[in-house]
Amino acid sequence: MACFIAPVTEAVITTIAEKVIHSRECRAESEGKKLSCKFSEKLGVLNKMLWGGSALLAFEHLWHGEVVPFYPFLTAASDAVATSVMLHEIATSGVAMALLVTAVWAGIMCVGAAARKKSAAKESK
Repeated sequence: MACFIAPVTEAVITTIAEKVIHSRECRAESEGKKLSCKFSEKLGVLNKMLWGGSALLAFEHLWHGEVVPFYPFLTAASDAVATSVMLHEIATSGVAMALLVTAVWAGIMCVGAAARKKSAAKESK
């Protein structure tokens, strides 16, 4: 029904965080500090994953008629019982999807960083 709302909310928050962190990183570089790893770039990967997945989910819900281009936009918001079911779906499926995407992103970033450190250590020997 509206499970894509949870990842969209996380995507909005991480996009704002990315912009703030990027501006601080740019400020640090302008002050002459050398940054070996830019967290804003890594956060950008998470944003792309969240926005892309949310867009696909929203399209799928639009395709099945659960999201409509007129008020109330979500067909489940038309009555109280359906709204309750929709909110439960957002709280369970939506949050689970958002957490899974974030966990996969964190795993990839951690594994990638560890592999880069390992290869750099081998090259230096």
